[in-house]
Amino acid sequence: MSYIGTAPTIGNFQVCDAISVVNGQASYTMQVSGVNATPQSANHMRVRLNGILQAPNSSFTVSGSTITFASNLVTGDVIDFIQILGDVLDLGVPSDNTVSLAKLTATGTKDATTFLRGDNTFAEAGGGKVLQIVMGTTSTAVGTDSTSYIDTGLTASITPSSSSNKVLVLVSQIATIIQSSSSTKDTFFNLVRGSTQLFQNFSQTISPTGTTRFHITNSMNYLDTPSTTSATTYKTQVKVSGTGQDIYLQKDSISQSQIILIEVAG
Repeated sequence: MSYIGTAPTIGNFQVCDAISVVNGQASYTMQVSGVNATPQSANHMRVRLNGILQAPNSSFTVSGSTITFASNLVTGDVIDFIQILGDVLDLGVPSDNTVSLAKLTATGTKDATTFLRGDNTFAEAGGGKVLQIVMGTTSTAVGTDSTSYIDTGLTASITPSSSSNKVLVLVSQIATIIQSSSSTKDTFFNLVRGSTQLFQNFSQTISPTGTTRFHITNSMNYLDTPSTTSATTYKTQVKVSGTGQDIYLQKDSISQSQIILIEVAG
């Protein structure tokens, strides 16, 4: 492929002309075929003196086409050879947006859902990332004295983005209980996904005499694994344990119930 501009010198290996040692002299001019030769640096040279390879920058230094040994040479010393290894091509700083993912050595899948980790691999972000939040509310009054579960009217639906993700369910409801029985009564709340019972909460009340009015709070926190990417509905239900007890939800305008669904990356 052709090169635009001045072509760089790469791998131009040269052996300098023989140099005669001058007694008491440390510096000598390097030439190749009678022309002064200038290496890129001392590190780009191999120099052997008296059969011993010399260490660049300590046994000798270079300035332009002049090599200077660490100490003066004397009659009998022999510069066996000076080899110039050629210039190194400096790529400089790449222009913006010129390095593609294909040029990286990192392993793993490179896409919009992964990131480059410190171990040079592409991977998805760790679990625990909040992906979406859905809230459902209701202020419609519901009352019952049934010993079988009835829906409270509080519901919310979410569509998980991955079947491995979890859904954190947060429920807050205020209930009013009117109890005419002096015996201990239980009030049960149920958290349901679709038709599957997930969690049950209950409260006990006792009326010392006559009819008593109680206010209770139903708070439920549940981390669910629905294992689906289909729309999934959560709701709450309520029931009482026996006669002599009535329960009301959302009985007045200030007792709004709410359910919050939070999708969390698995």
